[in-house]
Amino acid sequence: NELGKIVGLKLMKIKRRSKFLLFFFNKNIIMMAHLGMTGKFFFINRKNIKLKTSFYYNIDNKKDQKHDRIVFIFSNNQKLIYNDVRKFGFIKLFNKENFKNNIHLINLGPEPLEKDFNNTYFKKYIKNRNRLIKDILMDQKFVSGIGNIYANEILFLSKVRPNRKVIKLKDHEIRMIIKITKSVLQNSIKLGGSSIKNFSSSSGKKGLFQQYFTVYGKKNEPCSNRNCKNKIIRFTISNRATFYCSKCQK
Repeated sequence: NELGKIVGLKLMKIKRRSKFLLFFFNKNIIMMAHLGMTGKFFFINRKNIKLKTSFYYNIDNKKDQKHDRIVFIFSNNQKLIYNDVRKFGFIKLFNKENFKNNIHLINLGPEPLEKDFNNTYFKKYIKNRNRLIKDILMDQKFVSGIGNIYANEILFLSKVRPNRKVIKLKDHEIRMIIKITKSVLQNSIKLGGSSIKNFSSSSGKKGLFQQYFTVYGKKNEPCSNRNCKNKIIRFTISNRATFYCSKCQK
């Protein structure tokens, strides 16, 4: 079993890249975890109290045990449990030297909240590309982590139509998209993200961001801009639901 390699090692730090959790051990070993649809980690402390690592779900010992997949046992009898109902998640080990080039990370664009997602990078990336702005915002090679909801929200607040060709974006629009991307995501993090229809957790909390959507899911509703009487239009780009205001977004 490959995971046997970490037995006896010391966990130094935990980081995130895109949708992956990265556990850094001594001896240059990195463990990567992807939670899939339903994966979660529980922690059992030295007093044998089970703790959750996110507010999205609650602990239900009877139900949980059935779906505990891996138990990592630390000193003082502390435990980290990987639990996954649907088994779409995964855990893999890498050596530090071949880690950056692994298939999951090699093509990822910068994190949207990092400094390297900036005006210079954006302009260089879109040069000579003939794609739609909404497609490119959702392309993980361009920027890592913007999904459909956030792409709709960002473009509405940036006053840019989702089906504009990136080649036709003006400098001030690019600056605005970057600025709005960062503020929308920071705001959403504060509110616990957005959880829509298929996020079901009868006792866990839902993210609150969906209460503040300006455009997503609002087909035929009045535009949320105060001076606008238009209704929100829904159409499809690359098989994804797309919402915009034909008056406010140019």
